[in-house]
Amino acid sequence: MPASRTRHLCSVAAALALTVAGPATAASAASATSDASGLREVLFVGNNWDGTADVIKSSGDFAKVGRINVIPDKDQRMAEINADPVKWIYFMAIRNSVGEGHDQFADDMYSTPDGKSVVVSRPSFADVVSIDLATGKVNWRFPVAGYRADHMAVSPDGTRVAVSASTANTVHVLDITTGRQLGSFATGDKPHENIFTKDGKYIWNMSIGDVNTALDDPAWDWTKGDRHITVVDATTYKQAKVIDMRQRLDAFGLKDFSDAVRPAVFSPDESKLYFQVSFFNGFLEYDVAADKITRMKTLPKNPSTSEDRTTWVNDSRHHGISMNPEGTKLCVAGTMDDYATVVDRATLQEGPLVTASKPYWATVSGDGKDCIVSESGADQVTAIDFATGRKVTSIPVGDHPQRVRLGHVQADWTGPAGT
Repeated sequence: MPASRTRHLCSVAAALALTVAGPATAASAASATSDASGLREVLFVGNNWDGTADVIKSSGDFAKVGRINVIPDKDQRMAEINADPVKWIYFMAIRNSVGEGHDQFADDMYSTPDGKSVVVSRPSFADVVSIDLATGKVNWRFPVAGYRADHMAVSPDGTRVAVSASTANTVHVLDITTGRQLGSFATGDKPHENIFTKDGKYIWNMSIGDVNTALDDPAWDWTKGDRHITVVDATTYKQAKVIDMRQRLDAFGLKDFSDAVRPAVFSPDESKLYFQVSFFNGFLEYDVAADKITRMKTLPKNPSTSEDRTTWVNDSRHHGISMNPEGTKLCVAGTMDDYATVVDRATLQEGPLVTASKPYWATVSGDGKDCIVSESGADQVTAIDFATGRKVTSIPVGDHPQRVRLGHVQADWTGPAGT
């Protein structure tokens, strides 16, 4: 099976979903040519603190293609927030907690199948918007339930996006073209990551609970809320299964581990799920059919990292995991330990520790050769070769890059008009 047909779901679902004429091959991605439909594959880098998205080549030298302002309606949104005391309180709470003193304007993003718009979740504005890539204007806006929007996922056919409304314990599923809500479903406390299965039949949501309290000792883990994986039918949005990792962790002998499942990635055949949990420098392997944790990988600690859990951002220690198209290598962002590393899936042996400043996400390049991590502490994205585990290059981007997603723009696009 070609590598482009086996891309993992968490990090490169956009490549499967958003290509009209098929995913880019290594040759086409490297040469950055457009396909027959006039689209060009790119990487969208969401700069959360300054409200922009940098668009870079999906492979090769990852050179910049253009930049988008994802908050063109900022004045209007701020006027609404300042006029509503409750909205203002939540806005400031986001700034002073998960935002680390900054507003969160660009969490997640996917382009539309025609490459004409990009859909962005904006935590501080509690909404999802579609931005016209030609004009830079808002096509549509969907206010989420509650007061904060978070991680999204795109369906394999590219027509729907699922977005976590983190303070409402709800996931909305929207038509990517119109913004119309197609359905929604309830989750555990603070829904976070969403993953569509590759056949489009199910959505997996991971709830992470309260990650902003100082009760971070394992003895107080029960105060973090109801955290579980919710699996729903992606047509009816009815619950198909609930997976409580607390029980699976206990059975594996990890009673002191948090059961807050963070970023996760399926193996190409979806038989295994690899996931990170709060406070842990490493990841776990979950056998889907057997319904149990089968392996654990503990990665090195940075001796410079404080052991005071309250100093770790949003209960993360490691946040970001992806897999190469062949399913042989994992790439892990060691967020609080300031490195990223490639891990052999068969042996779980890590490669070189590539120095990175608060790497916050990991995805895969368009040609599948490199892992791309966002260095939120250095305002750059870095490519790491899956084959060697060595750094390839770094590209400067905007303030506090987080989510990085594959998508498409029109072949001749270099940015909205007037920018």
